[in-house]
Amino acid sequence: MQNLIEIKNLTKYYGKSRGIIDVSFDVLEGEIFGFIGPNGAGKSTTIRILLSLIYPTGGSASIFGKDCVKYGHEIRKDIGYLPSEVFYYDDMKVIDLLKYSASFYGKPDMIRLKYLAEIMELDLKRKIDDLSYGNKKKVGIVQGLLHSPKLIILDEPTGGLDPLMQQRFFQLIREENAKGSTVLFSSHILPEVQKLCTRVGIIQEGRIIEVADISAMRNTTYKKIKLEFKNEISGELDTMEGINDVKRHEREISFLYKGDINNVIRLVSHSDMNNITIEEPDLEEIFMHYYNKED
Repeated sequence: MQNLIEIKNLTKYYGKSRGIIDVSFDVLEGEIFGFIGPNGAGKSTTIRILLSLIYPTGGSASIFGKDCVKYGHEIRKDIGYLPSEVFYYDDMKVIDLLKYSASFYGKPDMIRLKYLAEIMELDLKRKIDDLSYGNKKKVGIVQGLLHSPKLIILDEPTGGLDPLMQQRFFQLIREENAKGSTVLFSSHILPEVQKLCTRVGIIQEGRIIEVADISAMRNTTYKKIKLEFKNEISGELDTMEGINDVKRHEREISFLYKGDINNVIRLVSHSDMNNITIEEPDLEEIFMHYYNKED
């Protein structure tokens, strides 16, 4: 499987202010790749460079094997983009706006337009000005998918959508992916990324700190352990290697553990216990560990 997006040492400064620094990662053709980090970490800056809306200070980015700066006008024809904020001409009706958008890619496909609008429960007859923020986001989703793009770039796509619409949106993205579209999914909402993506890139303060397979991050790297002691917490846990993100409450201690689980069992085997819980951590707990480690 070949790379559809290739980003190498991508750097962007706004004057003296940091945008992104030496960002490098690839997105494979046909995958759903998560791009996660808090607001201000550099996600939108990276995406805007991919779309050649802004130009990098250094490094390179290519899509479909073409440089994003040199061939931006060609590349964009095969990209569906949903920005984090959507703005439209208020006076237009939804149907007119979508027809106008579709016309940039040839004759509008009204069957697909109505299919997408139906899935997202979007009223095509209403004026843009009358729509809530969530409904304007639905317009952006339909607009971005109208031309069946090869690459779908989503920047914080679920803001304003209620839980039911979020589920419909996720299902729609899975359908497009099954038909061959590659997806770059940028978000700070970690459970969304966990549900949808196979690999993830974590960005902090403009730098990539990890690119990994989500299942590997969850299933083979860490365990979430909670120990409930009858008396006091074993002091030997304080010096044990591989323990991170420790939380204590009275006679309970919980932590993320990387290593042989038998070492923990042996360490507490002489203590009187009320309970031991061992679980797979969710992505958010792993993510916070990465951030704490970097800090």
